[in-house]
Amino acid sequence: MAMDAGTLIIGACQTGVQLAASLRELGDTSPITLVGEEPHAPYQRPPLSKELHRGTIDVAALSLRTAGWYQGQDISLITGERIAHLERNNDGGVATSAGGRTFRFSRLALATGAAVRRLPLEGAELDGVHYLRDASDAVRLAADLATARDVVVIGGGFIGLEVAAGARAAGKRVTVLEAAPRLVGRAVAEETSEYFRAAHQRRGANVVLDARISRLAGADGRVAGVELADGTQVSADVVLIGVGVVPRTELAEQLGLAVENGIVVDEFGLCSDGMTVAAGDCASLPNPYARGNGGRVRMESVPHAMEHSKVAAATLQGRREPYRMFPWFWSDQADIKLQIAGLSAGFDETVLRGDPEADKFSLLYYREGRIIAADCVNSAADFMAVRNALAHGLDIPASAASDPGARLKHLVVEPALS
Repeated sequence: MAMDAGTLIIGACQTGVQLAASLRELGDTSPITLVGEEPHAPYQRPPLSKELHRGTIDVAALSLRTAGWYQGQDISLITGERIAHLERNNDGGVATSAGGRTFRFSRLALATGAAVRRLPLEGAELDGVHYLRDASDAVRLAADLATARDVVVIGGGFIGLEVAAGARAAGKRVTVLEAAPRLVGRAVAEETSEYFRAAHQRRGANVVLDARISRLAGADGRVAGVELADGTQVSADVVLIGVGVVPRTELAEQLGLAVENGIVVDEFGLCSDGMTVAAGDCASLPNPYARGNGGRVRMESVPHAMEHSKVAAATLQGRREPYRMFPWFWSDQADIKLQIAGLSAGFDETVLRGDPEADKFSLLYYREGRIIAADCVNSAADFMAVRNALAHGLDIPASAASDPGARLKHLVVEPALS
């Protein structure tokens, strides 16, 4: 009988670390190897876009676990190795890194995450042009921002707006260029989009919607500005391109696994081969919140990464614990804290509570008369009320929620029978 080569987790990130920790918590005593391509030990990613205005990024301070924890849990952490090839055999399989190092495994978990979406722009290779996905990106961007005067953010999503807010707080001149007719349009309704446009402009940023970019202009090898299709020239010492991410599925494709906007998994995190698990940003899973509407979702958040990893770990241990975590997200943009509970796709009614111009409001989303999500800006009590209600299958009637003086937690009821 072949010796148990243990579990190989590809992706030394929040997902990978939680998966390894969950295996140990579930009593797995076999070898665990956690492999990542970055030179750093696994670290928290959300602070990268939120701490840039401070001028430095302390990667060590963001570490998820201490070196002693990995040793104490008997988890082999391998950094600086990009897995380039995977193959299966009767005993499990073998992974080979780009540097030629091999890793045998009996069980395989993919926590490969996502990569930044790149724009094919003339001038994208100039110094001062940045993408932001990992700690090395953040260190370079922080150094450039420290001496910049004019900052252009291409892309009005959450990462771009967080960087824009931090740059404004540090006294930089900031322009946000968004190709769509509104900011964060795929995540929030028009009311919330308009709030963010107005809020960033009140704080001194210039927000340009429906922006069409022709090229990045340079001088002496460094970016000097952004040229728009209408001939407008926007000065820039630093350009951040933040236009979303794409799931990393190349290793899954090598194994012949099903891929559809991510690595296709079932409700237990199991891939189409019935052996491999995948979790976190890279995975496309059945929508557990659709109330019979079906479909698949791929989510990018720390809470999702943590809970999905626990499900995948249980599957590797021979258990079947379906993923049921209720989704929630957050974005810190200087003095603006956005908290989102639920998924608003398919809403047919909204209720606005509070005052967007005062930077304190909530937008509640309803479908067929029942609450499904909420965007809460500097309104933590509303966020917690909606999150708790949705997590327990309860409702907050729209007619009652529209009363700005009512506390949402006192309005939670059993849903009406349909």
